[in-house]
Amino acid sequence: MQMNTIIKSLKRLTLVSIAFAMFSCESTDQTTEKDWNIVFILSDDLGWNQVAYHGITDFYETPNIDQIAREGMHFTNAYTANPVCSPTRASIMTGKNPARLHLTDFIPGGTYPYEKLAGPAMEPFLPINEKILPQFFKDKGYVTGIFGKWHLSPDRLFDEPGRFFDPQYRGFDEVLANAKPNADHDPLDDPHHVEDITQHSLAFLDAHHDKPFMMVVSHHVVHTPLIERPDLIAKYEAKKDPENRVENATMGAMIERMDEGIGRILRKIEDLGVADNTIVIFFSDNGGHSGQQSQAPLHGGKAMIFEGGIRVPLCVRWPGVVKPGTKSDLPVISDDFLPTFLDILNHPADRNDFDGRSIVSLLKGTEKMDREALYWHYPHYHNLGYRPGGAIRMGDYKLIEWYEETLLQLPNQILLYNLKEDISELKDLSHEMPELAAQMRRKLHEWRRKSKVQEMFRNPFHDPEKARF
Repeated sequence: MQMNTIIKSLKRLTLVSIAFAMFSCESTDQTTEKDWNIVFILSDDLGWNQVAYHGITDFYETPNIDQIAREGMHFTNAYTANPVCSPTRASIMTGKNPARLHLTDFIPGGTYPYEKLAGPAMEPFLPINEKILPQFFKDKGYVTGIFGKWHLSPDRLFDEPGRFFDPQYRGFDEVLANAKPNADHDPLDDPHHVEDITQHSLAFLDAHHDKPFMMVVSHHVVHTPLIERPDLIAKYEAKKDPENRVENATMGAMIERMDEGIGRILRKIEDLGVADNTIVIFFSDNGGHSGQQSQAPLHGGKAMIFEGGIRVPLCVRWPGVVKPGTKSDLPVISDDFLPTFLDILNHPADRNDFDGRSIVSLLKGTEKMDREALYWHYPHYHNLGYRPGGAIRMGDYKLIEWYEETLLQLPNQILLYNLKEDISELKDLSHEMPELAAQMRRKLHEWRRKSKVQEMFRNPFHDPEKARF
């Protein structure tokens, strides 16, 4: 009799356990199936070493960006798909590597007719046949907005009606499209549109917080020309160490102004009561301008495929899903944003259409990404750049191939670095590890072939006397 009672009790306990487990699973699933709002904050030319949360600088003040990192996850190996802005922005909008889109330079690109190599004629704007980020959100009933820099149209005449390549015709419901200032712009007149961008963002949140929304806050900071209020610049001049090349007082002032605007957006999200179902992301479109300040400990800068040109800040706050204060050292890239958003939306789009990978499981801490390599292709000259080239990262190793040396059959065609041990890319291992270098180079060439990228070629009009490089 006693045994029967025990068995019955165990059966009831088992049923309760099963029911509890089913409830727990259902609750977990609802975490990703609810209508998550997205606030995607994108800076322009902000270097990896210009956010305080990395612990590299105490010169630049980014308390609100740091708050996103502190309340979410930050990435130490986040990359842009290209070392300049338009291609990276195209990758964010499409989930595809810009090399496959044939949009591999800033629009409209530079003109260098007398160099050793000739570059490909790229797409003049974000290809119109591509379904892009806001359109996927519209499929799910979201209201969408973008405020600030677009740089995916052939020019900046955004007020002309009926231009099918402008953001208001690509799925965004509300748009503020503006451009960087002229060098003589009044520093007291919001030269980089920080206040204008912030005010439009706040108004968008006020108007649409009661429905699912996706908002891109696209700053021009810290792109040249470097302009800011004299009083704010003076604050950073007083902090500056004259011997330190990783300190720029005007950039410090510009970054503080952007960060203050970000703080107002974060507080508005809180005040409207939508913080618990709003994902906030901070990212930069490429590395920093090395001529304005060193990107140390990274090598190089904007327009270069060294780490200083493509490794950037990234932090993601996802309440109830991302554990606050976490860090990921796994490499991720700007191609990954759209596939990630599709998973959050539970959108039926075919993930095989994209080059990026969803990082939802990485953000949730449930599993690591199994990705063999990341790739870059920059077949252009640039007035800030080093040389045209491509790169591949596999695990801790990164190989760079220079296109001039390869196509002209010159020595020193490749470099190989162990980024875990040599983040500054100081020691070339290509001669010490020739087999790995050859394997990675083959994979890079195979990726370019499969992606049908546009290649450079010997320039029949090369003129050493007129060439700039």
